[in-house]
Amino acid sequence: MRHIHAGKVRDLYEDGDSLLLVASDRVSVYDVVLPTPIPDKGALLTQLSNWWFEYFAGVPNHVLSTTDVPAEFAGRAVRVKPLKMVQVECIARGYLSGSGLKEYRSTGAVSGIALPTGLREGDKLPEPIFTPTTKASVGHDESITFDDVVQQEGREVAERLRDLTLDIYTRGAAYAAERGVIIADTKFEFGWDGDVLTLGDEVLTSDSSRYWPAAEWEPGRPQRSFDKQFVRDWATSTGWDREPPGPEIPAEIVDATRGKYREAYQLITGAVWPA
Repeated sequence: MRHIHAGKVRDLYEDGDSLLLVASDRVSVYDVVLPTPIPDKGALLTQLSNWWFEYFAGVPNHVLSTTDVPAEFAGRAVRVKPLKMVQVECIARGYLSGSGLKEYRSTGAVSGIALPTGLREGDKLPEPIFTPTTKASVGHDESITFDDVVQQEGREVAERLRDLTLDIYTRGAAYAAERGVIIADTKFEFGWDGDVLTLGDEVLTSDSSRYWPAAEWEPGRPQRSFDKQFVRDWATSTGWDREPPGPEIPAEIVDATRGKYREAYQLITGAVWPA
């Protein structure tokens, strides 16, 4: 195998005609990898993503095998098709939070989509919206509009990216709601397998999505989350300036974060993850 790419959380290896996508226990907030790993995080994210890939089996995806991987990567790696990745982060938002909330408060819109006045943090949007960003190899992704995607990829591809993003999000959010989970927003990545637009990377994980317990949802304030927002909030509370290096995570925050990833996995899949 040849190591060909190290992302903030995942590593990519070339193995013959296929690739191995390996999820580490690293945690990244504000595009900075923190120095303290979260035990089991890579395996939890991989298994949750694999579950969703199977749930959305009708959507072409990059997975070749979830088991044909080297023993040292078992449980946290998948064998995948090499794709020519589309250079757009495809984000769907069903609720107002995060960078979308910040943009809305400044402009009344998100990615050029005007929203009703008077929305509060955590409010459900009238309908899910497509709010793409750039796909920066370093630094921060930047908000772009649908028209920017049209200019970059052409109208037909842009419409397909938008429609797939909103369809997968809407169906996934509806399923999660039945399990007592709100998926407030999420991001997808797509690439080309020949001439087939194909879902890659990860799907509706608690790293790529905001997971909120539905029973505790209360617009107008930050929501309790099952995702890495918990670590973001802790990191912010330290006074860290969001520039490398990030702060060491104390043991109690590590344990609580692992518990949140574990809870999200169990709620969605119905399976029990070892304590």
